[in-house]
Amino acid sequence: MLLTTSAIWFETSQASARAASNVRDHLQAFHAADSALTACEREVLAAGSDASAEPFAQGEPRQWQLETAFDAGAVTRIAAWPGSSRAPQCLIEPWRLASRTDATAWLLTARGFGRSSETQVWLQSELVIETGAIERHWRRVAARPF
Repeated sequence: MLLTTSAIWFETSQASARAASNVRDHLQAFHAADSALTACEREVLAAGSDASAEPFAQGEPRQWQLETAFDAGAVTRIAAWPGSSRAPQCLIEPWRLASRTDATAWLLTARGFGRSSETQVWLQSELVIETGAIERHWRRVAARPF
């Protein structure tokens, strides 16, 4: 009976250690993505309306949804993130809002990594600048793009 109890405690402690490691890995990826998003936001705000040479698209940009397009257009503002398998990346996509013709908007998408490249967190921020006022809308991407 003592052997069975010891085995159960051992299995429980291993499961707890794995769960704690997974949470740590996810939090690391989240903070990497959040830092990349903040760096991209600062760059867009510093550059103003000249933040991108790309044409402003009508409707919400969709390049971030295609992982190959994201990889091709993403920039790395932070050279490395401690403990992550890869540096966090950010994609800046300009767009025009149909209902607000005087506003300029950017969709910023950031991807952070954990210890393995399979652990990824995707975050987005929408920046809208209209007559000097800045609106920020933040969202977490629930599923990885395809």
